[in-house]
Amino acid sequence: MGKIAFVFAGQGAQKPGMGKEIAEISKTAAEVLKRADEVRPGTVAQCFEAPQEELSMTKNTQPCVYTVDFEMAAVLAEKGIRADMVAGYSLGELAALAYSGVLTFEEGLRLVEKRGKLMQQASEEYDTGMVAVLKLANEKVEQLCEKYDSVFPVNFNCAGQVSVAGDKKQLQGFIADAKEAGGLVRILEVSGGFHSPFMKKAAEGFAEVLKESHIDEPVIPVYSNRTSGPYGGTEEETRQLLVEQISNPIRWQKLIENMIDMGVDTFVEVGPGTALTKMIRRISKDITMLHVDDGESLAETVERIKNNE
Repeated sequence: MGKIAFVFAGQGAQKPGMGKEIAEISKTAAEVLKRADEVRPGTVAQCFEAPQEELSMTKNTQPCVYTVDFEMAAVLAEKGIRADMVAGYSLGELAALAYSGVLTFEEGLRLVEKRGKLMQQASEEYDTGMVAVLKLANEKVEQLCEKYDSVFPVNFNCAGQVSVAGDKKQLQGFIADAKEAGGLVRILEVSGGFHSPFMKKAAEGFAEVLKESHIDEPVIPVYSNRTSGPYGGTEEETRQLLVEQISNPIRWQKLIENMIDMGVDTFVEVGPGTALTKMIRRISKDITMLHVDDGESLAETVERIKNNE
């Protein structure tokens, strides 16, 4: 077996009851959730009991998904499985940084809570939305976006899958253009135009928040959404990348390709859902893709990794 990478789920992966089953079978998981409630009271109740509508509010989504992401990684550590390098999708990048020791779990949760509130506030200032465009070359999507001054390609997930953020009125024209070009367009259930210039105010606010945070060097490499390469280790660079990530595109395909080039042949998606699993399988057919978000997937992942050691 080559190297193992953990990839931490991001916003959009949330679902009612997430994290509950694992917490019932693992004391380590239960302890992570207890720590989360000490920082942000009510987090566990939201993860376990809140309806989808409440969970999908950005100010709730981000701390809840962060907590469950970290919970799953902690359970894998309990089973003796650790990552050689990590990455996280958008919000998940903070969970990856906490796993790598750049932030404590508690400090990461405080930052995520503030990040979620800032991004929700920014999204409420504009009438924006997001769509996923499939079946078109990424370059073609970029070309179509250039026709509009308030439509931006923001998430380069894999070949033939790009998320686009924009003003809702202009998005209607973009959608028509994409369909005419042969693309398949899906409207994303999000509350704002994330990773675009519409998030500039949130990024500026987060920069102020980060000034008071203690940041350490990563124990293992953490790959950045902004650069697709590893964080360099300096406090200033870490802060700058976290700020820029909020209002700039995610280069996920390139990030995963870079990790594969560094010897990763097994990816484990940690956190709710399997969205990243599906993306990464489209990026490479030559890797093993596993995930952990419940008891069954945990058992399968542990067995398959340990049997290949």
